[in-house]
Amino acid sequence: MQESIKSILENRPALKAEIDKVAEVAGYLWQRGWAERNGGNITINITEYADDEIRTLAPISERYPIGTTLPALKGCYFFCKGTNRRMRDLARRPMENGSVIRIADDCAHYEIIADRAVKPTSELASHLSMHNQMIASGNGYKAAIHTHPIELVAMTHHAEFLKKDVLTRLLWSMIPETRAFCPKGLGIVPYKMPSSVELADATIEQLREYDVVMWEKHGVCAVGPDIIEAFDQVDVLSKSALIYIAARNMGFVPEGMSDAQMNELKEAFNL
Repeated sequence: MQESIKSILENRPALKAEIDKVAEVAGYLWQRGWAERNGGNITINITEYADDEIRTLAPISERYPIGTTLPALKGCYFFCKGTNRRMRDLARRPMENGSVIRIADDCAHYEIIADRAVKPTSELASHLSMHNQMIASGNGYKAAIHTHPIELVAMTHHAEFLKKDVLTRLLWSMIPETRAFCPKGLGIVPYKMPSSVELADATIEQLREYDVVMWEKHGVCAVGPDIIEAFDQVDVLSKSALIYIAARNMGFVPEGMSDAQMNELKEAFNL
C-alpha cells in the first residue's frame, strides 16, 4: 500500500473548505492554550463529499479496529486529526497531520485512504461514537471537537460543579450570550480513563441531552453542524468561566443573571 501521490483535496473545493475550517479552529485552540503538545482532537464527517473516485480509492493502511461497533457509520468517511500530532501543526498543514478514513462494512473497523497514512486520534472510539449518535439522532451534526480549556477544566476540580446542571446554570448566568449560543448547557462525565470505551459510552449518554460535555479533570467535547459551530460553543462557555474567575479574583462572588432574566432571554430567542 502506498500513500496518495496527490491530495484528495485537489479539484474538490467544497471538501477543501471544510478542511480549511478544521485548520482555522486548530489554530484557535493552540492560540488559546487549549492544545498543549498533542492535546485535543478534531473529527468531521465528510461523507457528503465522497464522490465515486473517493469511494474507489485503495486503502493506504491496514484495517484497524475502532474498539466498538457503530452501525450508523456504515459507508461513512471522516477527516481526523492524527494521533501524537500537534494542533499548531494541524493548523498549518492539515493533510500532513490528519487523514481521511473510511469505515468498513462491519462498522467495527476503519482504513486510511488519504493523504498520508497518519493514524487517527487515540480518542477515535469516543469521536466516532459521537458521530454515530449524531447520525442516528438525525440532528445533522457533522463535527466533533475535544480540547482542554484551562478555566473549564479547573472548575471540574470542585465537586459542587460536577452536580447535574450546576455548572450550566452558573455559566449561563455570567453573560447573556452564553445562554443564547450554548442553549443546551453543559453535560458532565465523571473521570474515566482517556481513550476508553467507557468514556465513549458516557459521553454519548450526555450528548442525548447536551451539545457540550465536560470530561472531569480532562477536557471538553462539543458537537455541531460544522467545526466552527462546535468550537463556538466551547468558546462562549470559556468566556463565562473567565468572567466568573475574574470576579472571584477581585474578591467577590459574581451575582450572575437571575432566573427571571435568563427566562426572558430564553423566550426572546426561542431557546
